[in-house]
Amino acid sequence: MHVLVTTDTLSPVWAYTRDLVTGLTGRGARVTLISFGEIPAASERTAWMDNLRGLEYRPTAFRLDWMQEGQEDFNDSSAYLCALVKERRPDLLHLNHPCYGNLSVATPRIVVAHGDLIGWSKGVHGREPKPTQWLRLYRQRLNEGYNGADMVIAPSVWMLDSLRSSYVMPARSAIVYHGRNPVCFNPYGKKDGSVLAAGRMLDASQQLELLTQHNHRVPVSIVGAESAIQATKSFIRTDVKVALEEAAVSVKGQQTETQMRALYSRSSIYAATARYEPFGAGTMEAAFSRCAIVANDIPLFRELWGAAALYFRSNNSASLADTLQSVSEDRELCRTYTNRAFQRAHECFTSKRMIDEYFNLYDRVLATCKTAAAA
Repeated sequence: MHVLVTTDTLSPVWAYTRDLVTGLTGRGARVTLISFGEIPAASERTAWMDNLRGLEYRPTAFRLDWMQEGQEDFNDSSAYLCALVKERRPDLLHLNHPCYGNLSVATPRIVVAHGDLIGWSKGVHGREPKPTQWLRLYRQRLNEGYNGADMVIAPSVWMLDSLRSSYVMPARSAIVYHGRNPVCFNPYGKKDGSVLAAGRMLDASQQLELLTQHNHRVPVSIVGAESAIQATKSFIRTDVKVALEEAAVSVKGQQTETQMRALYSRSSIYAATARYEPFGAGTMEAAFSRCAIVANDIPLFRELWGAAALYFRSNNSASLADTLQSVSEDRELCRTYTNRAFQRAHECFTSKRMIDEYFNLYDRVLATCKTAAAA
């Protein structure tokens, strides 16, 4: 089987893509991978591709559909994809950008929705964005993409429901939870009792500021990188302290994957503060590293973690501080939720499980399209 996959280098979708492509090629599939956004340097960001047989990588700098300038690139990026499909002749398109679901090619395709601007605005501001010509075109292209797909995939039930409230969705849909490869994380490091949080500092949906509004009796570190960065010869400071009236937290700058792995391994607790979160990548990485999860009480985290996490009152910084204190002071409680999260991750969120489900969906879509073509 030959699968053409789209990804981007500006979001957590890049880490998802790595496990997806590694799993597909590991099972004998050929993959043509196209990335949008910034072209990554030859570094730790692309080193994972080096030994993958059957992979051809085509990086591009086309801007993404959710960017204000991205719509200027849409026609050119669509034409590029169509030309590449004709050149490479894949059996299936795995499009991680739903706007391309309506490409003018005959190849069967699935689209995977990892997030969307309208859902983000609803989650953060409680309303849709202000109506503009740009937003109208954004919604139109997503509606066309969803309806042009042979299957729409969401990474959670909550995300699929969110999409249905904002777009005209076809009945052809399925849920595939993201998965990570457990070997990428160290669950046996010595824990130092600290709390770790990670997210985009300027993204209101992550609301990392909740951690700075109250004093904590346990060390708290916030990693504010957009995503893991390439390896660098220069030293990256990780000990910057920011002191506010009632809180002192350590704000760590951009981290390489090796540094992130070490932070997860040392931390005892992971604070998932997001108010809008389509798939919870950080919680999965923390769970594989044997961190107890303290999560914002939103439907997505309840769906993913159930009784395997502790929850603070939705968007409430005082409740977050109280919950972190309770877990940090009660070693048995912390150990219980560490083990629950670790077990839940291995049961539900491995890359092997994700790849199994995708192969089953690929077979279903290809069989359905073959039957329709023969009719």
